[in-house]
Amino acid sequence: MTDPSPLLALRAGLIARFTPDAALAGLLGGRVRLYDEPPRGALPVYALFGDAGIEDDSVDGAERHRHSHEIAVIAKPGSVRTALDAAERMAALLIDTAMPLAGCRLVTLRVRAIKAHRDARTGEARASLTVEAVTETL
Repeated sequence: MTDPSPLLALRAGLIARFTPDAALAGLLGGRVRLYDEPPRGALPVYALFGDAGIEDDSVDGAERHRHSHEIAVIAKPGSVRTALDAAERMAALLIDTAMPLAGCRLVTLRVRAIKAHRDARTGEARASLTVEAVTETL
């Protein structure tokens, strides 16, 4: 079996970091609900992987990738705070973390932004968390 792409390895690392956290689980309705796409019939609060990308960032023979990952947290109706609280908890969990990844190692990780949004058409509120990282292939 081959190692996953660096993008998928970082996603898996984020899931592994968030899943055991009881405080985050409480903010997301009793368990950490982080999905690739909106689940049918699921009530907020839950999180979705959003836009993500990697770019070559190799130096001195080391194969490195610069990542940008967005996580969207869908709020309870009428309460953007429910999404912001969950996004802030995710950000706190990523401070000074040693996150093991399949096939690569984490060089740097930071939360670049947390934002609140409201869809003008539906009124749905959400928060977004943008995570940036550099990984190095093993």
